[in-house]
Amino acid sequence: MMNVFRNVALATVAIVAGSPLAGAADVGASVTITGEISPGVYGRVDIANKPRPPLVYEQPMFIERPDTAGLVEPLYLHVPPGHARNWLKHCREYQACNRPVYFVRSAEYEPGYEPPKPAKAKKRKFRSGF
Repeated sequence: MMNVFRNVALATVAIVAGSPLAGAADVGASVTITGEISPGVYGRVDIANKPRPPLVYEQPMFIERPDTAGLVEPLYLHVPPGHARNWLKHCREYQACNRPVYFVRSAEYEPGYEPPKPAKAKKRKFRSGF
């Protein structure tokens, strides 16, 4: 019992001590998509030596033009359609406000697309062992 209390106390101290640091840092996660673009998976698309994927818009999107226009490598991003339409609101989530961005097209951009519905869990009947 004492061991459990000590572990809980140590975990609480670690969380309280680390929380100011977590608030000070700009915490974010990024995803690089190297395979096939699929709905629901968003992030940077690494095209490497592959042909350019189908794009939502032919021209790159800029929010803040970089000082070195033309010398900055463009980003290829797969984002939800709403993010592409309102890029000013969402560019900071992708750390891409000062970069030219091409939005990669996927099935989500097609008219009539409906995301797959999650499979319903089967109801299980529990029997008593008595």
